[in-house]
Amino acid sequence: MKKLSLVDKGFLTSENRETPMHVASLGLYTLPEGADEQQFLHTLAGNVRNAQALLPPFGDRLRLGRLGLAGAAYWEPDAAMDMDYHVRHSALPKPGRYRELFNLTSRLHGTLLERSRPLWEMHVIEGLQNRQFAVYTKTHHAAVDGARSIHISRSMLSTDPNHVLEESPLSLQSWQRYKDALRSGKQIVHSDEELRNVADVLKSTFDSSTNLVRALSAFSRTWAGRGGALSLPHQQVPISSLNHSIHGARRFVAQSWPFSRIEAIGKAFDGTFNDAVLAMCSGALRQYLKTHAELPEQPLKSMVPVSLRKEGDLESGNAIAAISANLATDVADPTRRIQAIIASVRAGKAFYAGMSSKEIELVSAVLQAPTLLLLPLGLMARLPPYNVAISNVPGIRETMYWNGARMDGSYPLSIVTDGMAMNITLITYDQNVDFGIVACRKSVPQVQRFIDYMEEALIELEDAAGIGSPKQPRPLTPRKPKTKRKAGIKRPSTASISAKPKTTTKRKTKVKAKPKNPQ
Repeated sequence: MKKLSLVDKGFLTSENRETPMHVASLGLYTLPEGADEQQFLHTLAGNVRNAQALLPPFGDRLRLGRLGLAGAAYWEPDAAMDMDYHVRHSALPKPGRYRELFNLTSRLHGTLLERSRPLWEMHVIEGLQNRQFAVYTKTHHAAVDGARSIHISRSMLSTDPNHVLEESPLSLQSWQRYKDALRSGKQIVHSDEELRNVADVLKSTFDSSTNLVRALSAFSRTWAGRGGALSLPHQQVPISSLNHSIHGARRFVAQSWPFSRIEAIGKAFDGTFNDAVLAMCSGALRQYLKTHAELPEQPLKSMVPVSLRKEGDLESGNAIAAISANLATDVADPTRRIQAIIASVRAGKAFYAGMSSKEIELVSAVLQAPTLLLLPLGLMARLPPYNVAISNVPGIRETMYWNGARMDGSYPLSIVTDGMAMNITLITYDQNVDFGIVACRKSVPQVQRFIDYMEEALIELEDAAGIGSPKQPRPLTPRKPKTKRKAGIKRPSTASISAKPKTTTKRKTKVKAKPKNPQ
């Protein structure tokens, strides 16, 4: 049995009908050339179910003592494991557009996981156009974080379109083979540079007492108004529709952009890729709230998760903390806005600089203590710690296949809570950045328009930096293969999964992007 950490139990304690605490992903795949859809997916689902021993947490259920979550809690093997319950096969109604897929995904993401069983589900979804299928997988956040999810996904996939898994990708045998391959150097090992979120992976260089005293001093100065660019939870967080009490229904939309396009913005302003992501989301949030006539005078604040996972650590459930980033939505000029964002993120990094992962976990727990008190009292909407969550989960930087089916995109879905009715999560895959946006359907209306506003914000930043040319976000529809394969076993094309956007030599003064896929 494995004992749950304080962070793990926090996700379980905070959960209720309106606030499910699971994270998920929606993977898009293209069937191998010549494969029958129903037969291929039936075989794929059967392969997932066929496991004698499952890797944690897929074979473990929650075990509580007499004190419930107030006492010790453990993960223990489920003696009555029912794989047919956890792995499900669904079909979209015709015509199988992304609109129908997103509606189904929204419903699946709004339902609670059954706590008497292992806390995960996988839905294999057929019926999409262009010979695509989708796989929606959700797992409770008490069991996994983003970095571990990437490793689990990576163990299921291969760069070889001819590779076929003989055992279940969720089996302990498959997981052990993946770990052995990592240690022997046969698989790509993600460096600390890749397995981090907005903040850098932090190293311990000072004595713990020195770090904690320094953190307490910075905390006091910030609340006294002398913290400079440093932002803290609950400090001067404005109220908008993003911060109302939420309901159980969810709305999910997704889109992809070229990684190089966003990265160029960060470099142009002497920042990072993550700074550019925050600026892109900030511009979109500013336009969304202006459209609904409720842009606050104070800047919105974002929760930015930070990975504390050490290199080579594949087993930890959650290894995360968070910083508070000023999104500068009160600034109209995009140059000044991204400069303010960069300064805020750097101040957040400096606040944690030199601390060990344990010290960061301790300080983060102190900073989040008011949230843990406000949430059960129903006061989060009145005193929110942040306005929105924006999380970057570095993923796989090459084209991958699952038993010959090419992965076209991987779109993350995360958690919304009272006081934070929208969550923006992104993951890098191949040459692109896949954004998944989840919002409370009632509190945040017309969230599908947010995709348009993100493209407009990116163009605005490109104009301010004097780089690039107008480009549409990468459509979700894959490009047809340019060449035919020889006779024999037919496998999917290794060509790019999307058509290259057209470019023009002259930029129009105002460009409003229209993604090709229906929202």
